[in-house]
Amino acid sequence: MAVRTYLEAISDGLREEMRRDDRVLVIGEDVGVYGGAFKVTKGFQEEFGEWRVIDAPLAETAIVGACTGAAMMGLRPVAEMQFADFISCCWDHLVTIAAKQHWRTGAAVPIVVRCPSGGGFSGGPFHSQNPESSFAHIPGLKCVCPATPEDAKGLLIAAIEDPNPVLFFEHKHLYRRIKGEVPDERYVTPIGKARIHAEGDDVTVITWGAMVYTAEEAAEAVDASVEIVDLRSIMPWDKQAVLDSARKTSKVLVLHEDARTGGFGGEIAATIAEEAFEDLDAPVKRLAAPDCPVPFSPVLEKAYIPQVDDVVRALEELIRY
Repeated sequence: MAVRTYLEAISDGLREEMRRDDRVLVIGEDVGVYGGAFKVTKGFQEEFGEWRVIDAPLAETAIVGACTGAAMMGLRPVAEMQFADFISCCWDHLVTIAAKQHWRTGAAVPIVVRCPSGGGFSGGPFHSQNPESSFAHIPGLKCVCPATPEDAKGLLIAAIEDPNPVLFFEHKHLYRRIKGEVPDERYVTPIGKARIHAEGDDVTVITWGAMVYTAEEAAEAVDASVEIVDLRSIMPWDKQAVLDSARKTSKVLVLHEDARTGGFGGEIAATIAEEAFEDLDAPVKRLAAPDCPVPFSPVLEKAYIPQVDDVVRALEELIRY
């Protein structure tokens, strides 16, 4: 298998589906001639033409609205938000229209919205958010958050195949930093199935996206056997895998980069408390970003995003409990 970056894996998965299925198209700001803000679609317009790789104006509402209509007419559009933060502009089309069409009419709406998300590069409050929990609350939407290059390709293919609207949150800080073996052939990683990133017996970390690697570094720094569960997607989420790991280790830390209040970690913690309370040896602990916008200053941003030392302290508190 070839070693690819997280970004290359996304690009390969998208290109493979466009070659396989001529219903798949890409639309977004600068995705054509420029090749995308992060170069995921570099060379796509030359290969597939301007009618399948569409340069859109700065109008996220129009982009997602066009995708919804195209999907209902039988196409499989993939929209790119240059930054996940801007998806708030098309909230109505996603939440009121795309997410509800199957309930209202029985129609499939197979759209994928690629959302480059997350901080770690001093992008400031408008280019660094992790808004996945806002959409995980909406029935009819799926939210995917891959952590590895292999999953990035497999989950993107699964998202394009899916008859439902799928928000594909790809963490920008992983684009060129994380590499891994990725199969050359086409494969599908099922949405809603967690992955055990590291086996352990003493304490569990439930996480997704870039925080998987923060948890991995922290696990190496504590005197305990740490199990790391990478959810891969938060809607649907693999409740059984979470409960199995909680019952196995009896101590759980839920870790995410999104703000704490209303973050999806609260749903996970509540589920563990309801369904695995008798198996716990400590209260479920959450570690997340504070309830404020993402700072621009590198020093403040580092204080905002959970760091390895923060996770180490949280794990040690659980271990001592």
